[in-house]
Amino acid sequence: MAKYKIAILPGDGIGRDVLDAAEIVLEEIKLDAEYVKGSIGWEFWKNEGNPLPQRTIDLLKSVDAVLMGAITSKPKDEAQKELALELRGKGYKYFSPIVRLRQEFDLYINLRPCKAYKGNPLNYRDDIDLVIFRENTEGLYAGVEFYPLPDEVKSALLINPKMERFKDVPSDEIAISTRIMTKKGCERIVRAAFEYAKTAGKKSVTLVEKPNVLRETGGLMTRIARDIAEQYPGIELWEANIDAMTMWLLKNPEKYEVLVAENLFGDIISDLSAQLVGGMGFSPSGNIGDNLGLFEPTHGSAPKYAGQYKVNPTATLLAVKMMLDYLKETEKATRLERAIERVIDEGRVRTYDLGGSNTTLEVAEEVAKKYRNGF
Repeated sequence: MAKYKIAILPGDGIGRDVLDAAEIVLEEIKLDAEYVKGSIGWEFWKNEGNPLPQRTIDLLKSVDAVLMGAITSKPKDEAQKELALELRGKGYKYFSPIVRLRQEFDLYINLRPCKAYKGNPLNYRDDIDLVIFRENTEGLYAGVEFYPLPDEVKSALLINPKMERFKDVPSDEIAISTRIMTKKGCERIVRAAFEYAKTAGKKSVTLVEKPNVLRETGGLMTRIARDIAEQYPGIELWEANIDAMTMWLLKNPEKYEVLVAENLFGDIISDLSAQLVGGMGFSPSGNIGDNLGLFEPTHGSAPKYAGQYKVNPTATLLAVKMMLDYLKETEKATRLERAIERVIDEGRVRTYDLGGSNTTLEVAEEVAKKYRNGF
């Protein structure tokens, strides 16, 4: 019996291409694992009315980790138009499968390392090495939304005087998305950021919020961060408003080590930080809870490139590295990252985004070769 059971979720478009690349590297790593493929993505929505079938939920309850490719997601009107004819009008509603996975398995940490590797011509600077802890289950992405606005919800909101100016607006002319933040949610993401900083020898954690405007939700997060920071002497808590943070990340990205934010703000700074180190082709992500970790590249499914094996697999290979760290296979993780670093630095085998002409699989084969030969 294998030591680990790992679910492979290819998803849509280039998700399949980059996971084929990951399989080349995993074969070389020789992890003692059983790999089981699962169903997720747009094809399952179109043909079954469910982009995350129950069989996949059941599978993920039995695995040690998940490696995912990429999934297609579209607005609800487009989703309905692409649903199979025999399924239309039967009440099926599209939802984001990755958001559901995060909430179903309480994957409350979205971990986004953004590191500039030597030799990458797309680096904004070569001295960037930061990690983002994004709360993954609450905030503005909690999914509690209303349109049209139910009368009972509208009446309840009128307890707040600021709602008065909307009381005469027809309910079908108002859409509301709620920003829900709990003490528990704030505490565990901030603590995870400080624990990482402590373990990794980092000297600062930066809270990215907007408490001067979002006074209640932002205020809660800020108070909790300050309380937790007192428990970690030697690690400074820096505070920055989200709008200012986008400026400071462009101006002085090398100054930041660990950033922590709620869901929406974490999403924004994660993509900005990814571009500083080469873009989505170099940006892996971990969705981590107390009992499961799901690892993926952060790029989309890019359907126009599907099956061409054209795209950069580096983000996916770095996601494999993150998965190995999660499984505490530290030696293999370190060795894999060094192999990836060497391929980037040498610059002989590169995909089109880096000015090269090599395929997705050729890059993976070169990484596997460096891993095998000890660089």
